[in-house]
Amino acid sequence: MSDLSEQNNVKRTWEKPEGASFEDWMNTRIARYSTRQYDWNALKFQADFDPKYGRAQMRYIGTGGTGVASDNNVVPSEHFTFSTMVIPPGHEGPSHLHVDVEEVFFVLRGKVKLTLEKDGEYYETVLTDRDVVSIPPGVYRGEINVGDEEALMCVMLGSKKPVTPTYPPDHPLASIKR
Repeated sequence: MSDLSEQNNVKRTWEKPEGASFEDWMNTRIARYSTRQYDWNALKFQADFDPKYGRAQMRYIGTGGTGVASDNNVVPSEHFTFSTMVIPPGHEGPSHLHVDVEEVFFVLRGKVKLTLEKDGEYYETVLTDRDVVSIPPGVYRGEINVGDEEALMCVMLGSKKPVTPTYPPDHPLASIKR
């Protein structure tokens, strides 16, 4: 079988299931806030190492890059993931690297210091309400809530299931196995 014919036989998550009504199909494409829960365990291995890494993910489309293998309560995805992240004051997402995807942070509310590094070059800025950044693959990124209130941001990754991110070799989380 050729690659093209194999691709044509692959069932895409966005295709209407056989026998489903249009309404039923469209309802599988909606993730309502009322049916979401914050998952404080998705990155618990980091918070177990140091409580400052405690933060929660609320998944909407796909499972994201946190390492959650599956979540039956999300809209399936072919090419990206979308979630929200709550970061308590003073907490942080440690510097990490995605080798295969862009990552987008859109701050809905709060004050988040963004740290970026590649090949020894370093950049730091603060994102606030409705600021967005698109971080290319191969750039280390970390975020710290430098505000007095909980920060809330949208996170989008450009892959259905990205490669699990890694940490800088000298970062304490680099030796943690999950």
